[in-house]
Amino acid sequence: MEDTKKGPGSQQGGIDRRSLLKMGAGAAGAAMLPAVPGMALAADKYPALGNYPAGVSGDSVFVGLTLDLTGPYSAEGADEQKGYELAIEQLNAGAAEIKKISPLTKKGILGKTVKYGVIDAETKPNSAVQAATRFIHENKAMMISGSVSSAVAIALQKVCNREKTIYLAAISGSNETTGVDCQRYGFRLCYFAYTAAKAISPVLAKSMGKNRKAVYLVPDYTYGHTTYDSMKEFTEKEGWKTMGQQVHPLGAKDYSSYLINIANSGADTLVVIDYGADAANSIKQAKQFGILDKMSLVVPYMAPFLGEELGPDVIEGVYGATGFWWTLQDKYPVAKDFVTAFEKKFNSKPHDSAYIAYLNTALWADAIERAGTFYAPEVIKAYEKGQKREGPVGEVWFRGEDHQGVINFPIVRGKKKADMKDKSDLFEIVAVVDGASVMPPVGHFGCKLGSYV
Repeated sequence: MEDTKKGPGSQQGGIDRRSLLKMGAGAAGAAMLPAVPGMALAADKYPALGNYPAGVSGDSVFVGLTLDLTGPYSAEGADEQKGYELAIEQLNAGAAEIKKISPLTKKGILGKTVKYGVIDAETKPNSAVQAATRFIHENKAMMISGSVSSAVAIALQKVCNREKTIYLAAISGSNETTGVDCQRYGFRLCYFAYTAAKAISPVLAKSMGKNRKAVYLVPDYTYGHTTYDSMKEFTEKEGWKTMGQQVHPLGAKDYSSYLINIANSGADTLVVIDYGADAANSIKQAKQFGILDKMSLVVPYMAPFLGEELGPDVIEGVYGATGFWWTLQDKYPVAKDFVTAFEKKFNSKPHDSAYIAYLNTALWADAIERAGTFYAPEVIKAYEKGQKREGPVGEVWFRGEDHQGVINFPIVRGKKKADMKDKSDLFEIVAVVDGASVMPPVGHFGCKLGSYV
């Protein structure tokens, strides 16, 4: 891969010097091809729109990846990159594993090699928008993907909608992503606040009891607020009482003032809605304060990296919903394919962030192959048909009315250290949630998709 770094203090395409552009093999040259409408796929009869047909006028197609490689969600962003790289490698090779998800795939997508670039979005919406804009204008990107922060995902899908370029959120937990902030050109595959809360609340009530008193630690942005709202709604339906919430800025370092209030809240359960490094930092400080000696801990939106960071001494018995856990390979053949290929390429277990990036890419290829064109409105309509495909955790598809993925996901519980086979064996799977059973009703969060053109 070719790395391009700008000099100190320089500005190019709105990306500052801390950002990094990595081009997939040969992408730097291929992505800058001029528009040659006559070279579009012979079967296409569509007008110019966004980067169509310029972005597919040669023998390759470019994907722009805006990944949070620095900031509080950097571990997940780096893991996403691995998932995209594996999917693109398999697509270009026409690998048998990818054909199980995208059965029309031969080599590449509609015969075109997939190339990609990576820019660090820094877990900041403005940086992500600048990166996506650069990819769209300079590299003729036909798809943008990547997010961990919902604020980033929402900002990206708005700019991509304006530019008529398909955007695929990676991780995004806010109800608003496919709710009030939904966009015709945006899609979200992963589980989210409402589905996680609806799935985990009965599990918590059954295992911990129905008379719990919960206090919440909440990051101050759309993911935090909507996850709190959904957890409050569904745990209270199970008999829990909400003792309040402590709201803090994303990326906070010192949680002492919030933890003092939590300690004095009268709660017996601490629900940490934080994610990534914020979750690790806040829980470590809660441990130091002695709060975890007096309160049970719940992390409803669990990142596997958190288990690795905290270790079994803290994570033992802690419940959470997550997108994927590698032991699912024991039940699902497509999961086994994915875990095996990932381990071979990266010599490590995949996390939920790599999984969702991988599956997003495979399903994008499938939608294009079914549409028979890269022309975005037709690709969007292919998604909206709700075609079911076999993913690593069973059937998966997109709901046409709001572009929300219907996807199964596990509820996990931290293992005792004595029960772990090795250091990667941190969680046991308590249940695999049927994604369709926890979806909100259509229109519940106010989605109104715009026009195709």
